Amino acid sequence: MTLPLPHIYKPLPDSVGGGLLYVWFPVMHTRADLVFYSPKPKAALMQTAYRIRGELERLEQIGNYYNPDSELAIINRQAAIVPVSPSDELYRIIAMCLKYHEKTQGYFDITICSTHYTKDTIRDVVLCPDGRTIFFRRSGIHLNLSGFLKGYALERLRPLLQIDGIEHALINLGNSSVMGIGNHPTGSGWKVYVSHCKKSVTLHNECLTISGNDSATRRHIVNPTNGCFVTGMRQVAIVTPDGAIGEIYATALFASEGEWQGATTIVNRQLTIVN
Repeated sequence: MTLPLPHIYKPLPDSVGGGLLYVWFPVMHTRADLVFYSPKPKAALMQTAYRIRGELERLEQIGNYYNPDSELAIINRQAAIVPVSPSDELYRIIAMCLKYHEKTQGYFDITICSTHYTKDTIRDVVLCPDGRTIFFRRSGIHLNLSGFLKGYALERLRPLLQIDGIEHALINLGNSSVMGIGNHPTGSGWKVYVSHCKKSVTLHNECLTISGNDSATRRHIVNPTNGCFVTGMRQVAIVTPDGAIGEIYATALFASEGEWQGATTIVNRQLTIVN
């Protein structure tokens, strides 16, 4: 049984045309908020919203570290015993994360939750391109995609919007991974307020990614060089054309505690570090 989506629909004045649909629902241990501006009828927009929820739930089933039935959890349990053949999508995700571990000088590390973690733990993750399998050279290794999956999800939603002909949309996953497509009905792009630095940024077919601690007591991101949680109220906000890349660099910049600034040459338009 498909649960109904809570929503608000508002037809816009004839001078503007079309209507605004606002939909919200829980997913990926957070809340998703969708705003569509389109001349399409409400029923068609709701169908897109259901498709988006289904896609986010599918990705959660693939890469949720905390769900013992997810595909990622199965790899974490079995890959130290026997090579595992993941889905093509998860194989590509893991390969991308390993690639960007090198590009971020080790500050983006999906093995950070492993038992007896060191900065070299990721070298015990072996991908075999010929058989498209994954193997861990020792037990206790755990892959965690929490610092990547929401940004990747934004990129997976782009083609859904294109296929359904929705040219103007704002998608917000937990106030930390936001994508603005097209325009707001009363302006160019989508203006988003970043509360921790008290500034607004306008997204023009771009993604805003935020990583960090939103309170003095929160600790959830580890610095790979010392294995310790990054402490203190501090956040990093990045605007990039690609949500997955933005998620990687925001996580790496925060984890590095200001030691690594490599993303400044790669981020498309805006890099803000808030201490």
